[in-house]
Amino acid sequence: MTQWYVYIVECADGSLYTGITTDVERRLLEHNYSFKSAKYTRSRRPVRLVWTKEVEGGRSEASKEEYRIKRLKRKQKLELIQSL
Repeated sequence: MTQWYVYIVECADGSLYTGITTDVERRLLEHNYSFKSAKYTRSRRPVRLVWTKEVEGGRSEASKEEYRIKRLKRKQKLELIQSL
């Protein structure tokens, strides 16, 4: 079974972007250098990885966790990042 990750990157403008992937390093490179990046991060480069979590249960569970995190307020996301 493929391992999925939820991640948060901080954009150059200080905003936070949450996503899922099977390869965090590849996805970070895409966000910074490729047109395969999310439209949101393309205009806010460079981005840096600030948080990642391995998710058990496949893509479905990763998507659920991504959705949960995206619904958090900025302050709550920063608390999550600092809890590492």
